[in-house]
Amino acid sequence: MALPVVFFAVFFAYPVAAIVARGLHVDGAWRFGRIADVLAQSDIRHVLWFTSWQALASTALTLVVALPGAYVFARLDFPGKQVLRAVVTVPFVLPTVVVGTAFLALVGRGGLLDDLWGLRLDTTVWAILLAHVFFNYAVVVRTVGGLWAQLDPRQEEAARVLGASRLAAWRKVTLPALGPAVAAAVLLVFLFTFTSFGVVQILGGPTFSTLEVEIYRQTSEIFDLSTAAVLTLVQFAAVGAILVLHAWTVRRRESALRLVDASLTARRPRGAAQWAMLGSVLATVAVLLVLPLAVLVQRSLDAPGFAYYKALTHDGGGTFLVAPIDAIGNSLRYAAVATVIAVLIGALAAAGLARRDAGRLVRGFDALLMLPLGVSAVTVGFGFLITLDKPPLDLRGSWILVPLAQALVGAPFVVRTMLPVLRAVDERLREAAAVLGASPWRVWREVDLPIVRRALLIAAGFAFAVSLGEFGATVFIARPDHPTLPVAVARLLGRPGDLNYGQAMALSTILMVVCAVALLVLERLRPERTGEF
Repeated sequence: MALPVVFFAVFFAYPVAAIVARGLHVDGAWRFGRIADVLAQSDIRHVLWFTSWQALASTALTLVVALPGAYVFARLDFPGKQVLRAVVTVPFVLPTVVVGTAFLALVGRGGLLDDLWGLRLDTTVWAILLAHVFFNYAVVVRTVGGLWAQLDPRQEEAARVLGASRLAAWRKVTLPALGPAVAAAVLLVFLFTFTSFGVVQILGGPTFSTLEVEIYRQTSEIFDLSTAAVLTLVQFAAVGAILVLHAWTVRRRESALRLVDASLTARRPRGAAQWAMLGSVLATVAVLLVLPLAVLVQRSLDAPGFAYYKALTHDGGGTFLVAPIDAIGNSLRYAAVATVIAVLIGALAAAGLARRDAGRLVRGFDALLMLPLGVSAVTVGFGFLITLDKPPLDLRGSWILVPLAQALVGAPFVVRTMLPVLRAVDERLREAAAVLGASPWRVWREVDLPIVRRALLIAAGFAFAVSLGEFGATVFIARPDHPTLPVAVARLLGRPGDLNYGQAMALSTILMVVCAVALLVLERLRPERTGEF
């Protein structure tokens, strides 16, 4: 655990603490009264209110739209199911900048709805809510559907035999069993929407602002570190509470249920109701998930002769110091290095947490590993700039800053992927190898590694996809002559003109394709019986 603890202490806790201290420690004294002053401001209260209610509305809408999909993937077997599962999961691994750009192409000025019916939603909250459903649909489908597929269907069938209607049997038997998974999915969706940045930054404009967007504005535009520090503390407290609740629901899920093999519970659709359910889910996926991405691709091809793609080879008249196409190579290199770091840190942390003799302090570190997913990435990025600026960690001019920030986001996915597999390894296998004279390294290489190899590859793939799309911290620390794909897309969208808009669509399409390919590879590696991410 030593290396993971040091890594998170130096590159996460230290920058965040430095930002908070810089904002609240003024002229040699702590100004805690500043917290009340900031929260008393009407515009800040409006930001807090909007952040909370849009997260609640997004979560409720996602749950309503995605629960039928969870049922279809859990209980029905049909041709193309694996491909459809990958299609459903693609939006989750897409960068938020791509999601915002895709919905801008669908509902914004000159978008599909504007062309067909003169309807624009980019100036309303509905664009943000729909984009959040698009982004988090897979969270509910994979989290709830993964458990639903492993529930014994004979319990519900017994209730039907005893006279319960189909709805009553589901409400009194299946729904209570699904409760922990539904609660876990709700908390995750709320966490992702509460801390939303890229989607709101692109679709919200000057009208709508979440905590994350306001922290970015206060830090980079107004340079009010005191207000940014207070908002960071508020977000930190909210995220901590959400993660505590999530850990509790996961423990309930792991300890309260008897599960069966998921491959035995799915059947071919039978009856009009199941066929109608399958058809409605397919229609939802087509309209809500596929259509925005298809419109994104179509908008990138609007100009004849692939003009927008060809324009990526030029510097854009001063928008970039280099040609936008260079962002592709930059992103791939950064993501590869970040993946190596995330896999190393995450695998070591998972190995330490999986030990049966791990103490309470070590187990508590498990919850702390999730904090980078919820704490403001903007705060982390700006914290890098003001803390890693002196020997022995003077990294301001180094390219390694970007992979370090990306690895902070990728490492929790590595831990979450590998930890269940490592906990499932029979300890007696390790003990037998040790008795036969194997060193700890050889025990890991010949006992653990063959068992966890697939999980390790999946973890590396997720870390790579997540690193490609990291935006909140990278927007601060990416050098002007080495932009990443998300940063390049945001810069192009921030400049007027059809050419800049078309290039943003083209770069977003390239980023989408790279992430989708990584996801399809993961889907082939994923064990059939697991419904986890």
